[in-house]
Amino acid sequence: MELVTNLWIVVQVFIGYNLILPIFMYVLWKLKKPVVYAVEASRDEVDYAVIVTAYQQTNQLPVVVKSLLRLNYSNYIIYIVADHCDTSDLYFEDKRVIVLTPPEILSSNTRSHFYAINNFIRPHERLTIIDSDNLVDPEYLNQLNPYFDNGFEAVQGIRKAKNLDTTYACLDAARDLYYHFYDGKVLFDLGSSATLSGSGMAFTTKLYEASLGHLDIKGAGFDKVLQAAIVGKDLRIAFTDQAIVYDEKTSQSSQLVNQRARWINTWFKYFKFGFQIISKGMKNRSMNQFLFGLILLRPPLFMFILISGLFLFMNIFSSGIGFISWLLAFILFITGFYLALRNSNADPKIYKSLKGIPQFIFLQLISLTKSKNANKTSVATTHYHKHNQEDI
Repeated sequence: MELVTNLWIVVQVFIGYNLILPIFMYVLWKLKKPVVYAVEASRDEVDYAVIVTAYQQTNQLPVVVKSLLRLNYSNYIIYIVADHCDTSDLYFEDKRVIVLTPPEILSSNTRSHFYAINNFIRPHERLTIIDSDNLVDPEYLNQLNPYFDNGFEAVQGIRKAKNLDTTYACLDAARDLYYHFYDGKVLFDLGSSATLSGSGMAFTTKLYEASLGHLDIKGAGFDKVLQAAIVGKDLRIAFTDQAIVYDEKTSQSSQLVNQRARWINTWFKYFKFGFQIISKGMKNRSMNQFLFGLILLRPPLFMFILISGLFLFMNIFSSGIGFISWLLAFILFITGFYLALRNSNADPKIYKSLKGIPQFIFLQLISLTKSKNANKTSVATTHYHKHNQEDI
């Protein structure tokens, strides 16, 4: 009986630490003096390849390219990999834009990236990855440079919401603010690595090729494999909230369910990297690896909230101390979530949308039931947001 009781406590702690970890990290972050990374004033503009991947949809590409051509930077080439796309109406006069049409359907982010790399018109020192629905701030490349100039080989920028037109879009943005703050800014400032977000990220071309060039990654999750490869070498992934990419948030329920199904599938497929990196961190005495591995083990937000809620309810009938502990953990989590929004200057619309969290979680439960075959039924998010003049 004692063994069962102890096992029950261990299971609860394994889930419950996810509720209190953010506030614990926040306190450490507030106590730590931030490091400022400056640009090398004498250095010439480094050559960038901007890789834009598109699958089936090309309607947003003209506005994306227009945004990229407004970068306050001169030494870069834009490579559009139009996979399984009709490019008959896709034409750009600017010589910095190269449209690539693979002869075979690639259906893979990394295949598209390496198709671009293999067709570089010159050997670019760095590359950055942009989605076909992204817009970029004019200072995007300039804001990445200080981190590369200070020795980092991988940098994650911030993906801000391009649209807050529905409750779903606002809640999606709230989730992103939470992750960007704790898994990006705070984690990096504490001496570990920022997690990668799929776009708005940049690497030395040499590191990207060395990390993924020997792999053929199908379905979603290339960023999970990439970050594990980088941190596995005990290299740090830098984070900057000044390199801004505007990203389309999911605005419809069907779009949300399909996207989250792929993401959940990806977590189940790759969370094992967390154990591997924690083990390396303990062996190497590396705070970078240990903290990063701990973050990789965390289930998707809605999953550990639901499981924690279930444990809270069960303790009502079994343990007064357990119930109070779970209640305090939830209060700390809510406080940590609020602090993430406050420190990220969240739009008032996002705060108003929080009342829709139960429905948002319910849709993700539906995603969970579809996650097993998610990569077989859908390989890209369908975009519905229409650009307007303010977007560019």
